[in-house]
Parts: sequence; C-alpha cells; structure tokens
Amino acid sequence: MPPVVGILVGGGPAPGLNSAIGSATLKAVNEGCEVIGIRQGYQHLMSGDTSQIMRLGRDEVSRIHTRGGSILGTSRANPTTSNETLQRSVETLQELGITRLVTIGGDDTAFGARRISEVAGSALRVAHVPKTIDNDLPLPGDTPTFGYETARQVGARLVENLMEDALTTLRWFFVVSMGRKAGHLALGIGKAAGATLTLIPEEFDDDNLDLAHVCDILEGAILKRMCQGRPYGVAVIAEGIGEKMDPASLERLPGVEIEHDSYGNLRLAEIPLQSILKSEVRRRFAERGQAVTITEMDLGYELRCAPPVPFDIDYTRTLGYGAIRFLLDQDVREDLRVGGMVCLGPAGHLKVIPFDEIADPDTGRTKIRLVDTASEVYRVAREYMLRLEREDLDDPKVMGEIASLLGVTASEVAARFGPALGRSPSPS
Repeated sequence: MPPVVGILVGGGPAPGLNSAIGSATLKAVNEGCEVIGIRQGYQHLMSGDTSQIMRLGRDEVSRIHTRGGSILGTSRANPTTSNETLQRSVETLQELGITRLVTIGGDDTAFGARRISEVAGSALRVAHVPKTIDNDLPLPGDTPTFGYETARQVGARLVENLMEDALTTLRWFFVVSMGRKAGHLALGIGKAAGATLTLIPEEFDDDNLDLAHVCDILEGAILKRMCQGRPYGVAVIAEGIGEKMDPASLERLPGVEIEHDSYGNLRLAEIPLQSILKSEVRRRFAERGQAVTITEMDLGYELRCAPPVPFDIDYTRTLGYGAIRFLLDQDVREDLRVGGMVCLGPAGHLKVIPFDEIADPDTGRTKIRLVDTASEVYRVAREYMLRLEREDLDDPKVMGEIASLLGVTASEVAARFGPALGRSPSPS
C-alpha cells in the first residue's frame, strides 16, 4: 500500500510555492500515493484539528505552477513551543494517516520539521524543501533558495523606477528590504538596480549597533553626492540592520514597540526602520539649515506573492519531484531515515542533507548563510556604490567640499565621519 503524503507550507510566502506543491503532488499521485495538503502550516496540527486539509490530485494542482502565493496558505506557527504541541502535531499527522511529510519553508520551518521527525521517529519521514526570499539557508555551492531570484528581479525593477524618480524630483529614497539575518536580497536588488548604496547587517561587527553609526553612513553618502552636484539617490537597507541594533535603544524611540514571533525572532516588520533613519538624517540637515527631501519605502510584501520567474518554476518543479522521490526511497541511508533537506547539488543533481548537518551545534537552530563581505560578489557591489569611504578622508578635494557644505574644517569632517566608515573591500 503506497504511503499517504502530507504537504504543508510554513513561514512567509515566496514565489514558487505553488510550483513546489504542484510538482510534489503530481509525482506522488503518479506513484499511487494519496496526497493531503495541510492548510496554514503547523497551526492546525498543533491544535489537533484534522479538518483543515485539502485533498490534492491532478485537477487541484493543474497549472498552479505559474501562480504566486500558496493554495495551502501558510503561517509562522511553531510546533516546538512546548513538548505538548510537538507531540500533538505528531499525533495529528498520525490520525490523518500521514507517514511521509513535505515541509516547504525557511529556517524556522526546517527547525520545526526536524523536531517533528525526531519525535515521530520511524513512523514518519520528512522532506524539507528550502524556501525563502532571504536566501539564507546553507545550501551547497551557494545555490539560491527558491523565491529569491523572483524577489530580486521584482525588487530590482521597483528600485530602478525609484532611481528615475529620485533623479527627476531631486530627492532621496530610503528603501528597507526584507532580510532578517542576512543581506542577500537587499544586496542583490541594490546591485542589480544600480542603487546609490546598499547597507547590509554583515558589514557591521557590533551586535549592539548604534543608530548614529548607520545615520553617519547615510548622511555621508548624501553629502558626497551633493558635492558631485547630485542631490538625489536611493539607499537600499536590509531590515536585518534593525535586529543588529540594541532593542533597548530602539524602544526609547517614539512609536516603536519590540515584539517577537513564536520562534523568538524580532518582528522586524513592526520596527519602522525607514522612518527612524529618515527622521534622524533629516534632523541633522535641518539643524544646519539645509533641506533634503527623503521618502521612505518598505519593500517586501510586494515581492513575496509575485508570480515566479522561469528560474524558480524550473527549480521548484525539480525540488518537489526530488522530495517525493526521497520520501519513497526504500534504500535511503540510515542518517536520512527520519528526514532531511532536499536541494540541488553539483551539476544539478538532487541531494538530501540530513537535518543534523544543517543545525547549528550551539543553538540547535537551522544554520544561517550570510553574505561573505570578502567575496567578489560583495566587493564589486561595494565598488560601484557611491558612499563616503575611508579613502575619501585622505582626499583633500572631497574633504574640502564637504567641509565647505558643513561650514567646518576638513579635519573636523574626518573626525566626525571617520569612526563610522569602513574601507572599501580589496581584491582577495
């Protein structure tokens, strides 16, 4: 008797979810399996509710691969909040007759999948399909997570429009992009669109980042552009910079309340980072009697349910197929019997990584892939940014022009901005 396969989606939406669901369903149906779609991620499993399901067959998934969103919905519900919710989730799966489970999501969903597989043991095998527009899961060969390429393309087009608007209206845009821990999406969008500058959390070593430090960089970039006769630009800022800041210092700001989700993550969407940065930078210019127009934007929700580009459709169809092939494999390795993460290895070959290998040995949580600021990918992006660099402090022309704008000496400019400036990355 073929096993019953369950499919669920966790975390935030990402382009390609329906394609992954459809591909997994078609492969499972072709193998004679019954397929049960579980609505809203782990949410109803945790409460023991077996009614929130959707029987999936060829008709239900026909042509959904080009659509954004998720026909199964999604949620950030965390089955690991207690031993009781974890055990109840496993029991609900058993009550539904599910012995094979496809989980589609990011690092938190992967963590939940791993814990469920550990509790269920041999009664359940789990295939996790890595999804996140943040591109921060540890996949081999720097393979992107699905959804990232679509999000980058849509985001880059929007930032290109803002670059034209900035030029036309002589204003600045502060655009905050999604990316909780890693700056891949912000960097990818900024680099592709030719944004004036991009700020990502990886360029800051301090986990109690000072707000003034970030504002110094933005102010310095605006001043440098003014000296070039270009009082406009677009700064793309990864939201993860907010998580780098001291929460206590953020809570002292008007209108800021610090909240956490069920996985303990800071709710970055609730922190108006773009508003905070805009207000502080504008205040600095106003104190000198200078006018600068800054428009704030939050870029993220526009990207998550976009129709996937061909790359992500192709990619997710392979991953969905691979998840079912792994779940039905009778000769799987011992370390994969309870489950693992399905991904593409070298030369496009499917690979399954045991859950233990993607877990941080210190925290037990899923490892996070960060932007390597020593890489050519980052170095080239930084090379083409227009921001005040430490090398500018040794340029009498640049220092003289900024000093003239501020009504101070060049040495005072160096003292004022020097501590906040890093040196441009050098070729490795």
